[in-house]
Order: sequence, then structure tokens, then C-alpha cells
Amino acid sequence: MSGRFPSNLEVARSAKLLPIEEIARSMGIEERHLYPYGKHVAKIDLSAIEDLSERPKARYILVSAITPTPLGEGKTTTTVGLAQGMKQIGKRATIAIRQASMGPAFGIKGGAAGGGYSQVVPMETLNLGLTGDGHAVTEAHNMLAAMIDNHLYQGNALGIDAHSITWKRVMDVNDRALRNIVIGLGERTDGIPRQSGFEITAASELMALLALATSLEDMRERMGRIVIGYTGEGEPVTAEDIKGAGVMAAIMKEAIKPNLMQTTENTPALVHAGPFGNIATGNSSVVADLIGIHTGDYLITEAGFGTDMGAERFFNIKCRTSGLTPDAAVIVTTVRALKAHSGRYQIVAGKPLPEEMLEENPEDVLAGAENLKKHIENIKLHGIPAVVVANSFPTDHPSEHEAIREVAEQEGCRMAVSNHFAKGGKGAVEFAEAVAEAAEEKSDFRMLYPEKAPLKEKVKTIARKVYGAKDVEYSQEANRQIESFQKRGYGNLPVCIAKTQLSISSDPALKGAPRGWTLPVREARLSAGAGFVYLICGQMRTMPGLSAHPAAESIDIDENGEIVGLF
Repeated sequence: MSGRFPSNLEVARSAKLLPIEEIARSMGIEERHLYPYGKHVAKIDLSAIEDLSERPKARYILVSAITPTPLGEGKTTTTVGLAQGMKQIGKRATIAIRQASMGPAFGIKGGAAGGGYSQVVPMETLNLGLTGDGHAVTEAHNMLAAMIDNHLYQGNALGIDAHSITWKRVMDVNDRALRNIVIGLGERTDGIPRQSGFEITAASELMALLALATSLEDMRERMGRIVIGYTGEGEPVTAEDIKGAGVMAAIMKEAIKPNLMQTTENTPALVHAGPFGNIATGNSSVVADLIGIHTGDYLITEAGFGTDMGAERFFNIKCRTSGLTPDAAVIVTTVRALKAHSGRYQIVAGKPLPEEMLEENPEDVLAGAENLKKHIENIKLHGIPAVVVANSFPTDHPSEHEAIREVAEQEGCRMAVSNHFAKGGKGAVEFAEAVAEAAEEKSDFRMLYPEKAPLKEKVKTIARKVYGAKDVEYSQEANRQIESFQKRGYGNLPVCIAKTQLSISSDPALKGAPRGWTLPVREARLSAGAGFVYLICGQMRTMPGLSAHPAAESIDIDENGEIVGLF
């Protein structure tokens, strides 16, 4: 490996892992709470929440980012690096991250374990199914789908309008051919023909529900509230009405227990739930945080995409559910991302960066800094301190890091450069010290809207304050749906706006921090079980497709039975 930087898989395999029981002990979790999956992974029984509740609360840190580019800014790697940096300065930190979706892992996105010397390990285990939680979500979701179609076949006693059924089937693979299908073809005994489709498992309402449930009992109750469609008179039909909620809870009984792993430097990592960040909450589970908040000096969690996406939902949906209050937030940025937001370069995922983009040019960094400024503003909207971290790459120049520092200081927040990818915790000491200082600052955490505000008022608040839009425009169908949700008592739910992650606006082509545009709401959907209403703005894919040369083509097993080609 001399002369080149080792691959993520090589780094992961070189790590000296500790027995998972030892990692648990370092967190104050007794062995009786563990359900081991081999030597280095365990599930944690939810009874640990009560047993740990008398211990002091950790400082609660959110890791978010600027608007992502197709390259990714290394948010998970930075989350891991921060925890490792905390260890270097004598602090105990636990991280809480989402589980990997195998569809994107086999596609173009890559894994969800971090990278370089800041990874969660074993990385193959994390990226290839872990303890089967994704499988449980898939099976539970499809069990309900089967019961819905069986109900139609057996006479449809509830009077479900087959055209109103919103509950599709799911699988954890990118497969565009299954987006729109017709089911029930064949003999009369093969079912009732109707149009349906598949979504990826991470897009299932059950995945978002798993992330937001506070206990096994709460998960069961939420499952009963899932709305699968409507009667001919427009009345909602629930999973409880179909008698499918109980069996779903039984299938997911073990999935509600968070998974415990470790980083390459043996800091604890809670890995649990994996809802998409552009159409759902994009955050790991509440139960993992309820455990992690009592296991050290800091609990560091990560939210999907930028502050306009996962962070906004962390503050206004997840914190509303968990009751936990964040102490500080990290905004991950990179030199190359800010250059991309200047609008002066064309970046395509899977292709090399333009050579001129790698040349020293702090002016390009400053030209893209409006995006960073807006994300700092979004954190301040919620009343907590922000720390900007430049995730360092070998092609960066010191003058470019200084340009980022200049912007951060002008906006009144701390800034650090971190080289955790190449150096692990030793490369994140400055970063960890900045976050530790920010977490001690006085904060005034607040949510953007009250629970009882009408749905449209909630949407307008997010659109104007977080996205920089001047107004919101609803389609006729969206207006009808929102009016129906409000009328039927769902108006007190928080809102989750499904839009592109590639811009703060709803238009992926708009870079920087666009202002004065109008947010178009095409459709409103109800996730009554998960506990939010989500608004579709633009074309959102809930079943991705594979690229011309997906990552799956390179993954194999060698003559020693070892996995190769994984990230």
C-alpha cells in the first residue's frame, strides 16, 4: 500500500477492534442489555433507556452541512472524526448515525460508514444489511401490502377505493423498472388487478416510523395510525382497520433495538434506522439518542443533506418527538463544494473534477460562500451556536481555508479545519476543541413553528425562513389534500417538505442562496404513523435507478472468501 492512500476497506480491516461488550462498558451500558451479533456488533435492549436515565446528560451536537454537491462533503466521516477528536482532547463521545441503504450503496452513492481513518467498523457489516433491520422493515411493509390486497380480494368490507391506496411495496435495491407496475394479473384467484409500484425500503413510512418511535409500545401505536388509503366517501383507512398493525410490530420487534458498533479508534457508535433525507426525516432513531444522551460527555448525531433538509427536520420533527435539546451544530463544508456553488464549474458524479478547480483560488471559494452563509443563518434561526468545519482534502490550499474562516467569523461563528479522513482523531483536535467551546455557549433553542399552527402556515414558515422563498404555490390537488388533512385532525402534525437536496430552493439548477422564488407544492401526503405530513415539491423519486456502471459491478468475493470492491 506504499505510495498510495489505502482504500476505505483496507483501513477498516486494519483497525484494532475491541469486543463490543467493552465498548458498551465504556458507555456505562451493562452486558445484560446487549444482544450480541458476533464479536463486534450488538443490539441494545430499550430497558437501557430507563436504567441510564439518572446519569448526567451529554452535550447534544448535530452535524449538518452546506448544500451537497454530487461529490458529497463527507458528513458521516466528519461525524466520526469529531468523536475521535473528542477522545484526543480527553472527552468521551458517542455518535448516532443512520443505517446504510443497500440500494444507494450498490448504486453510485457509496456506503454510510464514513471514510479513511474515520469510519464505523466493521464497515462491510454496516453497509451490507447490519443486523437485518432493513429486512424487517421490508417484510413488515410488504406484509401490510399483502393484507391490503387480500382485503380487496376477500370482498372489500371496508369499502376501500382501490385507486386511493397509497401503500406500495418496497425493496432495498435500486430498480427503476418497478416504479410503476400492474399487480393482480392472471387468473381470478390471483387477485384484483390494479396499478401500483415499488419504493426503496428507506422511503417506507415504516422506516421513518422506526426512527421516530420512542418505545416498542409507541411503535405499535404508530403502526395502527398508518393511513393506507381511503374509502369511496373519502374516509381514511388505517393499518389497524386492516388488522395489519400487530403483525408488523411482531416482525419489527427486534428492529426497534439500536445497534452498537465502534469507530476505527474504538469510540462508540449507535447505528439505527435509515429514512431518506430528501423525502423523509433523514435522521437516525430517537431511541438511539435517548440511550446515547447518557453515555458520555457528548452525543454527536448526523442529519441528512444540508441544514435546509435533515437539520430542519431534526429541529422541528425529531427534537419535538424526543424532547431532547441540542447544544450546538456543525456545518460541514469543503473547498471544492464552495467552488462548485460559485457556479463556475460543472461537476458530474463519477467523473474527475475539472483540473482548474484544483488550482489555488480563494476568490472562487468566496464566490460560493453565499450558500454557506445561508446555512449558518438556518442554524441561528433555531437559537444554537454553529461551528463551520472545512473537511480538508489534499488538493486544498491554506488560502482557501482562510477564505472559509473569514466568512465564518464574519457570520459570528467558530471555524476549524479538520483532517480526520487522513489522520483520524489526531487530525480533528482543533475541530473538537471548537465544538466543545461552542457547546458551552448559552443557547436558546427554539422550533420554527408551534404544533397547533395550520399546515400551510408551517410550510410558509419553512419556505420563507429556511429556504429563502418569497411565497408558496399549491396545486389544486395539494390544496384539496391539505384541506382534507386539516379537517380530519392531522393539522397538528409537523411538516416534512420533500424537495431536491441539490439546492436550497426547489430547483436543483439554482446554486448559492437564491431568494425571492416561489415554492411549488405539487402534492401532499400523509404519514400519520410516522407523525408528519409531507409535501412533494418537484419530481421526487422514491425508487432510485442504477447508473451505467453501478458500484455493484465491482463488488465480489475473492479466493479467501473476503469481500472486495466495496468502496
